[in-house]
Formats: sequence, C-alpha cells, structure tokens
Amino acid sequence: MRRRWRDGPGRLAVYGSGGGDVVSVPLEIATSYRARTKGLLGRDAVDGAILLSPANSVHTFRMRIPIDVAYLDRHLDVIAVTTMKPGRLGMPRLRARHVVEAEAGVMTGWGLGVGVRVGIEGVG
Repeated sequence: MRRRWRDGPGRLAVYGSGGGDVVSVPLEIATSYRARTKGLLGRDAVDGAILLSPANSVHTFRMRIPIDVAYLDRHLDVIAVTTMKPGRLGMPRLRARHVVEAEAGVMTGWGLGVGVRVGIEGVG
C-alpha cells in the first residue's frame, strides 16, 4: 500500500506501548523533492517534527541545531532512532521508507523509540 501525503501541515501520532496514551505532535509533511531537499536547513528551532517521504537517510550539513532522527518502515514502525549533530551524514537504513526529524531530545519525551508505531495524518 502506497501512502499519499501532500506537502503541508499534519499531525504525528505516537502510540505508546501497551495501549497507553497517544501523543499527538504538530508535523510538517515534506513529500515533494523541493520540500524534502530543504527540510530543516537554516532553521533555529522546530515546532513539532518534519516527515520526509520517501527517504531512508538524512544529512545535517548547513543545519544550525542537533536533531533527533527516526527511521520508519513501510508500516510506520520505528526501526531506528538517532541524534545527529550539525555537519553529519547519516547512514542509510535499507528498510526505511520515511524519516521523521525533530529537535534533539524531544522524541524520548514523546515515547518514540524502536518498535513504536506512529500514525500520520495530513491536515491540508
């Protein structure tokens, strides 16, 4: 099943393990080549997160802040989470189909980790 989102605002739902609470986070969806290429470049802060789709790797060249990166498979399960400093090149994840980026440290607070399933809803 191919997911079809459009560039624009959305919501990221992080489903807690064991049927816990769902954390809802503001999300910027970037699916076009232009939006994915720009990503978080040149920003000093992020309100929520950004979804890059399709994507299986990222870099932090020309970024001003460290970021958390979550790699998602085709079922929207988190397969890896890492924190990257500016000026780094991330390793490609072969099973990844989507990438979520946010300010460093916030994903832990959302309960987002390996094995967690997320939901993505386009608003626009």
